[in-house]
Amino acid sequence: MSSSTPLTYDVVVVGSGAGGLSTAIAAAHGGASVLVVEKADTCGGATAWSGGWMWTPRNMFAIADGVVEDRSAPRAYLENRLGDNFDAAKVDALLDGAPEMVEFFERKTALKFVPGAKIADIHGDTPGAGTGHRSVGPKPVSLRKLGPDVAALLRRQLYETSFLGMGIMAGPDLQAFLHSTRSPKAFVHCGVRVTKHMFDLATKRRGQQLVNGTALVGMMLRSALDLGVEIRVKTSATSLQTDDDGRVVGVRLEGPDGAYSVTATRGVVLATGGFAQDIDRRREMFPRTPTGNEHWSLTPKTTTGDGITLGESVGGRLDRTLASPVAYCPVSIVRYRNGKEGVFPHILDRGKPGVIGVLANGKRFVNEALGYHDYTLAMVEQVPEGDEVCSWLIADQQYVRYLPLGMAKPLPIPIQPYLRSGYLTRGHTVRELAEKIGVDPTQLEKTIEAFNVGAVAGEDPEFGRGTTPFNRGSGDTANPWPNPSLAPLQKGPYYAVKVVPGSFGTFAGLVTDSSSQVLDDNDRRIEGLLAVGVDQASVMGGHYPSGGINLGPAMTFGYLAGRELAGAKTVGAHA
Repeated sequence: MSSSTPLTYDVVVVGSGAGGLSTAIAAAHGGASVLVVEKADTCGGATAWSGGWMWTPRNMFAIADGVVEDRSAPRAYLENRLGDNFDAAKVDALLDGAPEMVEFFERKTALKFVPGAKIADIHGDTPGAGTGHRSVGPKPVSLRKLGPDVAALLRRQLYETSFLGMGIMAGPDLQAFLHSTRSPKAFVHCGVRVTKHMFDLATKRRGQQLVNGTALVGMMLRSALDLGVEIRVKTSATSLQTDDDGRVVGVRLEGPDGAYSVTATRGVVLATGGFAQDIDRRREMFPRTPTGNEHWSLTPKTTTGDGITLGESVGGRLDRTLASPVAYCPVSIVRYRNGKEGVFPHILDRGKPGVIGVLANGKRFVNEALGYHDYTLAMVEQVPEGDEVCSWLIADQQYVRYLPLGMAKPLPIPIQPYLRSGYLTRGHTVRELAEKIGVDPTQLEKTIEAFNVGAVAGEDPEFGRGTTPFNRGSGDTANPWPNPSLAPLQKGPYYAVKVVPGSFGTFAGLVTDSSSQVLDDNDRRIEGLLAVGVDQASVMGGHYPSGGINLGPAMTFGYLAGRELAGAKTVGAHA
């Protein structure tokens, strides 16, 4: 691209995850000309590697199912959970905008949803908590249907959260895979899915059935392209351009053909995915991360805080007041035979019956069936200073036959490769396992003995596991014991996987108002500059009250920002 070529768009979006694409689609649908630039060679960022679920209370699918909530219920839930970090204006904008966002995408674009009727809010004992119908996810879609132009742009499924590269969707699809050796119907379902996937790999070198985050991004890319949004990959934003009044009027880009400037007559939107892979900011802001390397993020390596840096360069500021700067997830490190490492998120296994989490002292430290953020935060807070921040998930032989333990899949998938690589550790007795992993053996024996007594009765006196809809929904419906979240560990050998702090991204972002306009140190708008997704400080204030609280706000505030930009007054010349 020649640096002398004048380029002008109404809106320039930097980043192509949920927030960026939502903004671009809404703006283009409203008639604006839109350019999306993406630093990576594919689109989707961390969104493409996510579960794709969005927290969207009072959505059209809930209403169709007869669940009609007043805004006061989810609002009360957030007010109770967020405490001093509750921002009424932003929360109200989210709760009012989310239903409208869902209906817009469902009715006006290629993006289609499925309802999360059974997905409960995490803290069911908090007033206002929902027991379901507050979430939506992307409907599975064929990549063939979306077209080769989308296929060329779409980031691939994260291998660690797939089966042979095949995504598995939460809900009936996942339940079938979990019960494939215990249900003929589930076995047939899995056989058909795997056969189709292997055929796709042989003929297309890529799975064609998109689920979760790849489905979300794929359908959004199709929508954006259909609306005339221009998308450029391998293109970084290196600086923002301002006029004499300090308004952001353009951006300097660097791509395969060199550096050039683009004018944005209505606004520049920062949506670069936060700073989870910025070692310096991690060292500064993440707890218990003295070198920046004691944290393993699930985000792409390109999420290095570019949007934050751009915003700061024109007077924006990073919010350092949140309860947590990071959206935690417990992870384990997978070492492959080729020497590479992968990061596996422990979303599924912690709440299954027959698994407990312990620290080096051999004691449980949290209700394992709480959210992934809660589990990791407890680990970070309770490991003594000076010790490595880690825990171990422990299960028995009965468990690993039927349910996954981290990356290790249940029968008929062999477990030996995970033992040989050191990913899993096995001991014929609890004491032997404890000695191998460096956990207090006497205390671990006592911990499991006490846990087993409660599990047989369907109770967890120590942490109350299995007492909320979210806990029970994270369990196993085929569990023969009284509580779907609890089962005793009593049949050796015993297995352990080491878990360390990781994340799905950052909560700390640029301070904005409820319209996603970036604010300066005096809380004044920096005109022409918006931030969405995790480049925007989280409306949840650094808390994690429900699944989908990253993508739901990203989609909603992106939609609201795009709609406003489409109706915004044009500044300066327009090509």
